[in-house]
Amino acid sequence: MPDDPSRSAAPLLDPRAPARVSALLDEGGTGADGWLLYDFRDQNPLAHAMLGLGKTTRRAFVLFRKTGEPILLRHAIEASSWRDWSWESRSYAGWEELEGALASLLEGMKTVAMEVSPRSAVPTVDRVPSGVVELVRETGVEVVTSGDLVSHFHSGWGATGLESHRRAADVVRAVAHEAFERVAAAVRAGSPLREGEVMAWINDTLRERGLPVHTGCIVAIGRTAADPHYSPAGAGEAITAGVPLLIDLWGAEPGGIPADQSWMAYLGTDPDPRTLEVWTAVRDARDRALDLLRTAGEERRELRGWEVDRAARDLLGERGLDRWFVHRLGHSIDRELHGSGPNLDDLETRDERRILPGTGFSVEPGVYIPGEIGVRSEVNVHWGEDGPEVTPRDYQRDLLLLDVTPVAGAGA
Repeated sequence: MPDDPSRSAAPLLDPRAPARVSALLDEGGTGADGWLLYDFRDQNPLAHAMLGLGKTTRRAFVLFRKTGEPILLRHAIEASSWRDWSWESRSYAGWEELEGALASLLEGMKTVAMEVSPRSAVPTVDRVPSGVVELVRETGVEVVTSGDLVSHFHSGWGATGLESHRRAADVVRAVAHEAFERVAAAVRAGSPLREGEVMAWINDTLRERGLPVHTGCIVAIGRTAADPHYSPAGAGEAITAGVPLLIDLWGAEPGGIPADQSWMAYLGTDPDPRTLEVWTAVRDARDRALDLLRTAGEERRELRGWEVDRAARDLLGERGLDRWFVHRLGHSIDRELHGSGPNLDDLETRDERRILPGTGFSVEPGVYIPGEIGVRSEVNVHWGEDGPEVTPRDYQRDLLLLDVTPVAGAGA
């Protein structure tokens, strides 16, 4: 919502932020007495963004507490970098002074949350160097992850972000469908396009239609789509009749929330049984994940990222295809295409962070059988107070069948 301090450009500078941090520390179940943010030359981009920092060249700590106002500990030469900080500020010059000031800052604390992740299970949150964690622990204070706090203050979309995402989702969907029709028209005319040509058209069109940020795409026929992050050598393969075609594309408005979708089509009206088998399994895995999200929303039940991944992965296991689902079900989407909020992941990591209202993510199961076929279906989800909103609104239910019947005299 517009008046939510977690949605502003520098959410932790908002006057209401301390009270919200305090409430989240109580709600989160981490047992932390405070949130200790650390940065050095943008080493922790999460803290850097949430605190609205410009250039910094020295170490700094900010402590938000359950009770009392937050406190800044900065180097003596960096007052200008913190000119927007409105609460107590302490300074140091030498390393011994820093260590003593840090111990004083943490006095009375037993546990603090920081941008760490046990065993680096969530790399996007694992931003504080081990040596800094060591310094904190030497004061007698334990360190736990600030993952849920990051989700709330960094990865929330807000009303403006959600609207920008909806617009981007509509553009992305339209461009995907136009790309399929361009491919089919070229086949009908006897002049098939190559993967790289279609990629170039998609990227140019996304930018022309207002999505110049985080712009990109993958275009791959069945065999090449078996590489999930396929990038063609040169112009790529010719897209001819009788093959499945994957188009994965993404982009955002300036300052907006990206949209990221994958669509599947078949060049012809009579797809082979294997293509239908794999497509149907992938679609059903996606829908099982969406059903779980909807049910949890209706029941007001808390969900964690790994649970949603597991629902989709189990369905592919029932179809005998799970061994070829080689990536997580979904990634966080926030200011970045691959954000720092909860991922839907029980494969690459076990993401146990709560899916908090206001955050968003992709849902994109895939099956990639080397040398044979690759299929993915991707939608995006905004997790609202009442559950999931799926984008695009008219997301893919059936394999798109493209009429490639040759035009009379084509290719002559």
